[in-house]
Amino acid sequence: MRHAHADLAAMQRALELARQSLLSDDNDVPVGALMLGPAGDVLAESANRREALTDPTAHAEVVVLREAALALDDTHLVGCTLVVTLEPCPMCAGAAQLARVDRVVFGAWNEEYGAAGSAWDLLRDRRISHRPEVVGGVLAEECGAIVREFFARRR
Repeated sequence: MRHAHADLAAMQRALELARQSLLSDDNDVPVGALMLGPAGDVLAESANRREALTDPTAHAEVVVLREAALALDDTHLVGCTLVVTLEPCPMCAGAAQLARVDRVVFGAWNEEYGAAGSAWDLLRDRRISHRPEVVGGVLAEECGAIVREFFARRR
């Protein structure tokens, strides 16, 4: 509970990024992410950029991991918190583990691709040496609604 207020504020910003993405012409799934530094400052923020950059790895989480590593001049993001509107997929969960992120906070659960407790639980797998703290379901309804709206528009 010690991070609850900061998690909520960061998720609200991630939701803003997702909403901006939903309104853009990029056609990216509207997912927003932030990387908070050890002091709680925002090191990086982004929405999904896969379609915009024609880069299959440009999920919001990977974009902020890259930017935060550059900001800190370190590939290990010890003390940092990844905040994302949708449960990370296996690629993003693995990237967060390899970056040594301390915490992963997410909004909506992703039953199809989620790797933080839904389809898989990669972030807490005991076979992997680094297991960040995982906080799921922060503003879950609001975060899920944006993704549902995106896919409803595509049908």
